[in-house]
Amino acid sequence: MGTMELRQLQALVAIADHGSFSAAATSLHTVQSNISTHVARLERELGVQLVDRHGGGLTDEGIAVVERARRVAAEIDACVADVASMRSELTGVVRLGMIGTTARWLAPLLLERTAIDHPGVRLVIGDGTSSTLEPQLVSGGIDAAIVNLPQSSPDLTERALFEEDLLLVVAADHPLARRGEIDLTDLDGLPLLLPAPGSTFRAEIDEATRAQGVTLVPQAELDGVRLIASLTLRGYGPAVLPASGASDVLEGYARVSVRGLPRRRVGVVVRRRGRASAPARAVLAILDEVVVANLDARHGLHAPTPR
Repeated sequence: MGTMELRQLQALVAIADHGSFSAAATSLHTVQSNISTHVARLERELGVQLVDRHGGGLTDEGIAVVERARRVAAEIDACVADVASMRSELTGVVRLGMIGTTARWLAPLLLERTAIDHPGVRLVIGDGTSSTLEPQLVSGGIDAAIVNLPQSSPDLTERALFEEDLLLVVAADHPLARRGEIDLTDLDGLPLLLPAPGSTFRAEIDEATRAQGVTLVPQAELDGVRLIASLTLRGYGPAVLPASGASDVLEGYARVSVRGLPRRRVGVVVRRRGRASAPARAVLAILDEVVVANLDARHGLHAPTPR
């Protein structure tokens, strides 16, 4: 077997990210023939076809190689950042994923504090749902993710950051709006905008309602708390939302406490294998400090309880 080169892996990843040889060449500031050469040599090295030349997409073998290549690239970036930090120069890029409701209040605070403490570190923050962020983290596309807990991947390890109250958000003219606080059984048979089946948030709600013999009626099922909140506040129906997702309740809508609902747990997850880069470790330390400084029970944000 010959020697696999980093630029060959980079060419394949670029095709996966941009969809074609020509677009990959543009992204890597080279010509298409170079991309073709790198991929062809990599295919000869591995003895398999990695790119479907007719359809333009990756073969199953190509997808598997790209997943590994992303991890290799992440480790190389971490190596460069660690060496720089040993010279007291904390520099590099840290890529974080955050669920949308948490990103709204936490991302600005994290960006501001990181810029002050470590001006050589560049933060790249993307939002998404827990179900979309966890695969990105496993594949090496991001360095850490802030998601609903518990997460489900054996390749990741988790740590709780905070817990938040769950509230019912309804139109102000709804009969439940005037009560201020209701019991979980009051949700029995009420049509709701609900999280998608299989999501961690939905599983927590379902577990609590089953224990009380409550039947939830899905008016619609949606992947993403921020999407649910947006539709609720546009009049498409009531929803159970975490405190951070219900923070922008507009005039004409009400937040109602629900006795019997558990708090949503939010935490940071990282890859189980490998060591985070020095900049990533520094950002995660800042993350802990920023969260602790901004917990406020009056706004439904609490320190995590031991599990």
